[in-house]
Amino acid sequence: SIAGIQCMKLSGYSKGYGYKMGQTFTGDSDHAWNAVYLDGRWHLLDSTWGSGSVDDSFTEFTFRYNEFYFLTHPALFINNHFPDNSNWQLLKPTLTLKDFEKNMLHNSNFYMLGLLTAHPETAVIQTVNGKASVSVDCRSATLFTFKLKGTDEHGLMTLKKHGMKLDIYPQKTGSHKLQIFAKPSKASEDVYNCVLEYVVDCKSVDKAMRFPKDLHQPVGPSWFTERQGFLRPSHPDPIIHTNDGRCSVTFTLGKDISVLASLHSDNSSLTEDMRRRHIMQIHRGNQIELKIHLPHAGNFVLKIYAKKKSDPGNYDYIFNYLITCLNTEVKWPAFPQSYSKWVEDYEILEPLSGLLPANRNVQFKLKMHGIAKVLVQAENTYPLTQSRGYWEGTCNTSGCREVFVMVHENANHSFYSHVLKYEVETQ
Repeated sequence: SIAGIQCMKLSGYSKGYGYKMGQTFTGDSDHAWNAVYLDGRWHLLDSTWGSGSVDDSFTEFTFRYNEFYFLTHPALFINNHFPDNSNWQLLKPTLTLKDFEKNMLHNSNFYMLGLLTAHPETAVIQTVNGKASVSVDCRSATLFTFKLKGTDEHGLMTLKKHGMKLDIYPQKTGSHKLQIFAKPSKASEDVYNCVLEYVVDCKSVDKAMRFPKDLHQPVGPSWFTERQGFLRPSHPDPIIHTNDGRCSVTFTLGKDISVLASLHSDNSSLTEDMRRRHIMQIHRGNQIELKIHLPHAGNFVLKIYAKKKSDPGNYDYIFNYLITCLNTEVKWPAFPQSYSKWVEDYEILEPLSGLLPANRNVQFKLKMHGIAKVLVQAENTYPLTQSRGYWEGTCNTSGCREVFVMVHENANHSFYSHVLKYEVETQ
């Protein structure tokens, strides 16, 4: 008014602090905002919401300028402002109060982060057979997380090039609050902003979809894991189903990457060492294969870590898969233990099992290069012979508890280095 700009005070209902998802509005209006006349037409603004926010207990106000509520497009403004006089929606056709109550609440962060749409578009979602799904579309690479009743345990979130998809499986019936958080992938600080809220109405629980505690969101490979150097995954989906307890995952690796993988499950007493020994890494050029033999049936998390080979530091967590196996007959022994002299691009063709049968002749076939001699040491010592890049031979396991594979690095050395260790079944 002081600037000589025509200004109207408008009143109506708002979805501000204290608003509960899916609530209805009755009685007197609870909020006021403005319309201003500029360049031949009316515009909407909310100087209260644009100046900051109160905390949950309404005791403290934080000044934080939010430009979103200044000359907001009417189609976005109606998301949380419903004027008493429907003409002031500045929309054709206008929205009914019923639609306003039912509609999804996108807060300003949703638009500030460049998110485009979210599905479903209703505030309350019903589960179907214990499952509900949400998806968000966006323009640029965005990272997402979620909380269902304050935890991210009962869902499966996957990142897409232009958004994310989330399937949730509440483990209790009733109404649950679901929050979706996002941040730009380039953001330096680790702060995710809440962009969406839903109420999930769960009528029945799908007990089969109880995920291991170690499962980390988002699940599966994505543009993000590609950036970390894991290209062309053999399994683009987050879940790997196996009937016989065996599976194999391959990637093309970016330059200079060293990989570490481990297996986790809620009802497993696997030691740190065994978590890794149920996974075998096979390198062929810039391809890596992770061969997995599950110790028993159930749901497992395959966690993948990486670091630069040139970097002496620790491995960083990159991503994980969920591996499921319902076959209760499954009981694979671990792979043999390998020592530091076992080189990355060596390969075991047989025996793959780290547990050998007792009193039996066992066939060995190993792919190794750059060495002069290979011996298998059991009760007796058995040399392997080389043909076409493979070292082959047989060893007898009677009278021993352990079997070692040893190599001579060059013909002039008299000492052998241990490269593999097998256990032998007890009689």
